[in-house]
Amino acid sequence: MDKLTTLLEKIDGFVWGLPLIILIITTGIILTIRLRGIQVRHLGKALKYMVKNEEDGEGEVTSFGALCTALSATIGTGNIVGVATAIGILAGGPGALFWMWIAAFFGMATKYAEGFLAVKYRKIDENGNVLGGPFYYIENGMGVKWKWLAKMFAFFGACVGLFGIGTFTQVNGIATAVQSLFDPNNSNTVMIFGSEYSIAIVITAFVLTLCVGLVVIGGIKRIAKVSEFVVPFMAIVYIVSAVVLIIANIELLPGAFKSIVYGAFGIRPIAGGTLASIAIAMQKGVARGIFSNEAGLGSAPIASAAAKTKDTVRQGLVTMTGTFIDTIIVCTMTGFSIIMMGSWANENLEGVLVTTDAFQKGLYFISNNAAAAILMLCLVFFAFTTILGWNYYGEKCLEYLSNGNKKLVKVYKWLYIFAVFIGPYMTVSAVWTIADIFNGLMAIPNIIALLALSGVVAKETKEYFAKSNK
Repeated sequence: MDKLTTLLEKIDGFVWGLPLIILIITTGIILTIRLRGIQVRHLGKALKYMVKNEEDGEGEVTSFGALCTALSATIGTGNIVGVATAIGILAGGPGALFWMWIAAFFGMATKYAEGFLAVKYRKIDENGNVLGGPFYYIENGMGVKWKWLAKMFAFFGACVGLFGIGTFTQVNGIATAVQSLFDPNNSNTVMIFGSEYSIAIVITAFVLTLCVGLVVIGGIKRIAKVSEFVVPFMAIVYIVSAVVLIIANIELLPGAFKSIVYGAFGIRPIAGGTLASIAIAMQKGVARGIFSNEAGLGSAPIASAAAKTKDTVRQGLVTMTGTFIDTIIVCTMTGFSIIMMGSWANENLEGVLVTTDAFQKGLYFISNNAAAAILMLCLVFFAFTTILGWNYYGEKCLEYLSNGNKKLVKVYKWLYIFAVFIGPYMTVSAVWTIADIFNGLMAIPNIIALLALSGVVAKETKEYFAKSNK
């Protein structure tokens, strides 16, 4: 088993090594240039379109609903746990947050192209069901001879949903957070599968499975409705909590900025020599930024394709705001909290415990339990909506692979619910690594398509704004 784990970690390191990271960032740079800095020039318009739906658009859900579905899959444990992992003292340090911003900036152009292409090349069947995503803009945009590439993307996407990011890792995150609050000493246990588990975990598994089942069986419309309510509400709760923390400790903010800049450019080496510290901060920040906002991975356009719209540019702009909200806002709030409170430098803490420590120190005017409860609540709902979003992604990938076989998709849905049920009892280290590998492999076909179709995106976007300015 140890040999298998080691092998998986080596494969993961190869897949998510510098070549893929450089490819994704380079794609964002190319699109930024070809689209003339669209993420800067039209961000205001994008934010306006985000909350203003079209009246006569074609699709299954509103543009805002499609955005919330996409955000439900991206705003998850990565925003709370992933940021802490990236900027920890044994990882990239505070400088990683700077490179996370860089990844997000160029990633916004990538996300715009994904949303644009998702609507341009989607199909709507006779029942009004939308068929869209990277597999369709690969097949219809690049040509039928590239269908094998579309199938490759769909296979990897279905695997990512079922084997880790959509299920086991999120469920374990929820179960761990609930147990740490209600039964931190594992005092009340029951025997399941030959091992002892906290009653808090058992109850969490049952309630979570029931909630997920009720939502995912209803399909995209129900997922979108739940996401439209939960995602904005919990994002606001989390952001407000982090802003209160920052304001309450405002005297520490200049020092945090200095640590970020110094760490990003190796002015104060964190891990060995200057060049080594820059490389580590860059690699951790860019990798976690991409992992958090999923720019370039090809997941968000699956949701974007379902939007009620006829306007490719408009939906591209709305999709682009997802990266802005996920990384520039939510991840930044987490990063500032951890850096200002110095929690990143504690070698005895890792993962969610780093962020919990920051909240407990920063929100000093409330009890430690209350601070931990706020973070637990946000983590639970963020992870829950990620489970919903990835179920939809996985189903759409399998639907494309099986040529619309509804029975197979239904089996996938029930397997997904079962995976949620057993998730709290699983050892997730190997599962997370497998999911990470599939996630990276899923990005490759999508990036190829974005580069191949970047001319189409640039040309039609230029024409669109030329007409609207007349």
